[in-house]
Amino acid sequence: MKQVSNMANTSNGSLATLLILFTISAAIHKGAAQFPVQSQNLIADNISVVEGETATISCRVKNNDDSVIQLLNPNRQTIYFKDVRPLKDARFQLVNFSDNELRVSLSNVSLSDEGRYVCQLYTDPPQEAYADITVLIPPGNPIIESREDIVSEGNETEITCTSMGSKPAATIRWMKGDKELQGKSKVETTYDRMFTVTSWLRFTVTRADDGVPVVCIVDHPAVKDFQAQKYLEVQYKPEVKIVVEFPSGPIREGENLELTCQAKGKPEPQQVNWVRVEDDVPSHAVITGSDLFIENLNKSYNGTYRCVASNSVGEAYDDYILFVRDALTTTPKPTTTTTTTTISATTSPPDIIQDAAPSTEAAAHDSQAGTEAQRSLDHAVIGGVVAVVVFAMLCLLIVLGRYFARHKGTYFTHEAKGADDAADADTAIINAEGGHNNSDEKKEYYI
Repeated sequence: MKQVSNMANTSNGSLATLLILFTISAAIHKGAAQFPVQSQNLIADNISVVEGETATISCRVKNNDDSVIQLLNPNRQTIYFKDVRPLKDARFQLVNFSDNELRVSLSNVSLSDEGRYVCQLYTDPPQEAYADITVLIPPGNPIIESREDIVSEGNETEITCTSMGSKPAATIRWMKGDKELQGKSKVETTYDRMFTVTSWLRFTVTRADDGVPVVCIVDHPAVKDFQAQKYLEVQYKPEVKIVVEFPSGPIREGENLELTCQAKGKPEPQQVNWVRVEDDVPSHAVITGSDLFIENLNKSYNGTYRCVASNSVGEAYDDYILFVRDALTTTPKPTTTTTTTTISATTSPPDIIQDAAPSTEAAAHDSQAGTEAQRSLDHAVIGGVVAVVVFAMLCLLIVLGRYFARHKGTYFTHEAKGADDAADADTAIINAEGGHNNSDEKKEYYI
């Protein structure tokens, strides 16, 4: 009885052991099915395909030992077993089947086809490789809008660009002319797993921005050179410039003056006015539109003349300073010789300065800014006169010096009278008046 009981216990133990081994084997097999180990012999590539186009799935085997290759969809339904298609979806077509490759095409790809496809090799245990299909959905046409259609110079504008219905989310860049600007973007996810991207661009406009395109560029792996643009319209106050029509040189009394005011702005200047700063415009001046005409000028007309132009944005002006010079006079040519002219320059320098009037030919090349040329001419004349005076003084000093040098040391004495006729020195001393007794009364007179 005891032996039978021992046999029963042994049998129960063996059954329990078998059950445990079976359970462990099933668990290992189930785990292997859920988490397949990638084989070094089986190769598959990930695929990105634009919606509506065709994707090609390739299962490749290195050194195949006649094992069977099959392709499963993300739901692990068999698409192809060897060269047989159990799945009734005509979009799947066999492209190539051999011992080393199973290649299948999927046409008219949609977002529902996205997922992980399994290449399976029937070995023991089975080997698997995965090909992830990513479906790209290009965005719709970008929409570009501005806060205002017309912007005044110096104000800030805001432009918005929106890219809708893409997968993955697009990236938006901004260009103004040939310069890239930085905007701010926001990404939103829609209910159908699509993305909408909105970007804002803010900047201060200048008159140089008028007519310049602002471009919104959408970057997405499904499309290239996808963009929209908007041209800026900038209004700005006038630019004013005064042009002298005539005369072309320096302005002198008795001549006429015509000035033209050139004003350009956006919108075009509505009004152009001529004024005289700190005084009235001469009564006989003629103003025709943007032109100012004054005839028979005299020095009382000197001053600053201003052209003022304005439009809806603002006003601007330009100034012209009128300086009327003396009228030209004809100076007769001198009839005296060069020597006489030099002496006159020495005796009366002011007369020479007054007679040194510029010739008509020199004045023809003068301009209002030519006062410096006249001053240079005056300085040259004055310098010449000073040089002549200095030279004359030097000559006079030389003559006086030579005169005094010639008369230096000449004097007369009253001693030794009567010694002039003596034959020798001893006789001269004896014959002198008074002899030696008068030696104390000798005097010298320096002349």
